[in-house]
Amino acid sequence: MESTITQPQYAYQPKDVDQIVVRNFTFDFPEDLDPIWIPGNPVRSHLFNGFSLIMPYLEPYLIHSILRARKHITDPELLKDLAGFNRQEANHYKCHRKYNELLKANGYPELERLEKHMAKAYARLEKRSLRTQLAYSAGFESITNGLTHWLINKRVALFGGADRHVSSFWIMHMIEESEHKTVAYDAYMACSGQYFARFLGVFHGSCHVMGLGFWGMCIALKKDKILYRPKTLFQIAKEIVNLCVAIGPFIFRALLPGFNPRKEPDPQWMKDWVKGHATLPKGALIPLLDTSNPEMPVPF
Repeated sequence: MESTITQPQYAYQPKDVDQIVVRNFTFDFPEDLDPIWIPGNPVRSHLFNGFSLIMPYLEPYLIHSILRARKHITDPELLKDLAGFNRQEANHYKCHRKYNELLKANGYPELERLEKHMAKAYARLEKRSLRTQLAYSAGFESITNGLTHWLINKRVALFGGADRHVSSFWIMHMIEESEHKTVAYDAYMACSGQYFARFLGVFHGSCHVMGLGFWGMCIALKKDKILYRPKTLFQIAKEIVNLCVAIGPFIFRALLPGFNPRKEPDPQWMKDWVKGHATLPKGALIPLLDTSNPEMPVPF
């Protein structure tokens, strides 16, 4: 209920980027895309596929919570950021939906059952108070910078030899997540700012999203008839440990009372990508990563 929202003293602070750029977030995925898009690594492939499956439900939920928050916000700079956030997220989930349809068409129709569960789960969340919704959104968004650091800094280890379209798609997505990393936090602080609800939101948002992603991974691995093999279970454990090590420090800092995503620096590779993209002619296609290159440089 909006009546539970209080309006604290809120002062907008400059963000790391000059503006939230709304780009042409489209990728020409081949119709015969192999869902195991990282050769020889079905576990990592399906882990990212599981996370992709969530986006057409998570990101509209984020958009709707921001639209509700706008009614309580007057700062013109934050309102501008909210608009950029929503436009970026809308582009993301539309592209993920296209990708997810290929996953189902190319061997994994069982994923549709999980999609139905996600639709119901986020419909229930939209009935919660605005404070809870914004705390969930800020909680999840607080770890996206950690995911960006992981994907960029470990890009060769994660995506070396992988499908160029999917690798480029994921890294660009996370770059834009870090670009708007302050927005959900600012919306929460402008509408409520209560520490304990935000503290709970870090666990609520991050654990819920990761749990759904792992569930999607397990459904696909079960379809492949390898889920319960010792080698697969070891690889699952390894991927989960790597993920937790990568984002754990970001989750810990997000739990602290003085947390502000502005304190989390962006990777230099991301800054170079953003500068490179700005040189593209209007309407030009985004160049794909060279996943065969041992350094996987910025593709501009």
